[in-house]
Amino acid sequence: MTIEALLAYAHILAILTLVVFIASEAALCRPEWLNAVAVERLVTVDRVYGIAAGAVFLTGLARVFLGVKGGAWYGGNWLLWLKVAMFVAVGVMSIGPTRRFIAWRKALRADGRLPPPEEVRQVRRSVMRQAHIIPLIPLAAVFLARGYGN
Repeated sequence: MTIEALLAYAHILAILTLVVFIASEAALCRPEWLNAVAVERLVTVDRVYGIAAGAVFLTGLARVFLGVKGGAWYGGNWLLWLKVAMFVAVGVMSIGPTRRFIAWRKALRADGRLPPPEEVRQVRRSVMRQAHIIPLIPLAAVFLARGYGN
């Protein structure tokens, strides 16, 4: 039972880290606030967000395969696959902003140029779409944990 509690803790910690850093991206990615320091910081924040996403995935796998219920119980439940699909969707959606943040930093370092406000707004919309999908994943999780979806 101790391993189950530790796996749950690690998974929740990874999720909270992911949420903090997607919120940080959303806060920093505003045309009226974007300056050279924010561009540099966005790349770092996005990197931690990606690491947190990897930790969420790995701790989720650990819970499925090392937890009390086991892979057979989870594998047949459509709610697990819904969670995975939402997680993958958020991951795919995060590629665009990551690429833009890196390009912004490259342009900034090359000639001091900041991105145009409309591009910043567009990237922020993508970040916000991710941020609005993420809370739906634990909603599926609480129903999954209570035996729904079998």
